[in-house]
Amino acid sequence: MIRWGGFAGSLATAATAWLGGSGYQRVPSINPVTLLSGQRGVLLPILWVLGTALLILAWWFGRHVVPSLRWALVTVGLWILPVLWFLPLGSADIYSYACQGYVQQAGGDPYAGGVGSFGCPWLGSVASSWVDSPAPYGPLFLLLSGWVVGLAGGSLAVVIAGVRVLALAGVALLAVGVPVLARRCGIDPARAVWVVLACPIVLVHLVSGGHNDALMAGLIVAGLALVASRRDAGWLVAAGAVLGLAVAVKATAVVVVPFAVLAARPRSAPGMSGGNAASGWRLLWRPAVAVGGGLVAAMALLSLGSGRGVGWVAGLLRSGDSVTWGSPPTAVGLTIKALTGFDAVPVVRVLGVVVLAGVLVRLWVRAFQQGGALGHAGLALAATVLCAPVFHPWYAIWPLAVLAATRTESRWLLGLCAVAATLTTPAGYNWALYTRVPGAIVVTVALVVLAVRLPRRRVVA
Repeated sequence: MIRWGGFAGSLATAATAWLGGSGYQRVPSINPVTLLSGQRGVLLPILWVLGTALLILAWWFGRHVVPSLRWALVTVGLWILPVLWFLPLGSADIYSYACQGYVQQAGGDPYAGGVGSFGCPWLGSVASSWVDSPAPYGPLFLLLSGWVVGLAGGSLAVVIAGVRVLALAGVALLAVGVPVLARRCGIDPARAVWVVLACPIVLVHLVSGGHNDALMAGLIVAGLALVASRRDAGWLVAAGAVLGLAVAVKATAVVVVPFAVLAARPRSAPGMSGGNAASGWRLLWRPAVAVGGGLVAAMALLSLGSGRGVGWVAGLLRSGDSVTWGSPPTAVGLTIKALTGFDAVPVVRVLGVVVLAGVLVRLWVRAFQQGGALGHAGLALAATVLCAPVFHPWYAIWPLAVLAATRTESRWLLGLCAVAATLTTPAGYNWALYTRVPGAIVVTVALVVLAVRLPRRRVVA
């Protein structure tokens, strides 16, 4: 029932990609109203809702009945197959990847400006928010996307297929790395793989949508798995290099590096408390040099190989113009604006980054004192997603990929991933845009409730 119910959901989802996925020509007027009154009538939204519901239900209940790792991998592969042959689902980002790759391949600088300035032949497919925006990705992904464009011979369909191959490479890294990491952390590897790879976000946004988050998450998990497996200097340098590759796809991956250094300490290393502090710090320098050296070497080689030097760093400061309640800081800012008229979004977003910095430091100190650095790396990714100024559904895979393999299952995380899987239409319209103000108020109220209840729980405990 689980395998074939999810497969039915995948078929329904693939049908929506055929009927109305993110097409080659951008249609800016798509919204919930035009979706229902469009050429496909109600068939498209019905299939989308049905397919998404079946995938979520199969994923949610399937985690209790996964008989083996092989069964989980075969089932996930079966679900992925139908969506590989049709238009992208959930967003049009794959077209911006194509144009950024075109600029890179043509010898231009994707970090110097938007793709609209370089004569990309597929500009009509790119979302307006990215036409004038510099690439926010690292040099590795731009090199890869440039190679894909070079091999495609001018065919956008081949470019889409090539970008999906990159995403599938990330999924393959997850399939290999998650079981290794799970075994090292005492988690059932079959269940961990199911929770990560059977998540509808993987099918819709990572595979069909071709998002580079698949490659970033796969490299993060691979790097952490190397750290967890052995602590030899050469092994740790390799782990640092793999994490450097992850950072060179998306800079967000850098938040796990300090936790990887902690995880590389000798197993008997003391914590920070009392007289053990000095000894604990001394045991950190060797793994820090090894992991950090591998990371810096990988980043340096890629920066030189891309022809951009370190100029790409400035381009990473931009992540698009999305203003929705999916980002908690943005939701609070939107609520303040709705109630007072003052545009508090920029201010609250800055405060969110400040809060994130404090949370990351606190998580690292706690991991130093109490251990569990790999699990804390997942929590650091979760904090990054929650405090970031922009949220897209596929961001949820960052913490899920690590936490599923390193910590006891948490329903709140799975619930958030299930909600995130429902936030877009087949062509990429985000429901959070249509419900911007009421959604922001709901999120703000939820944050206030959490802020009140969590301290009380700690006192009771």
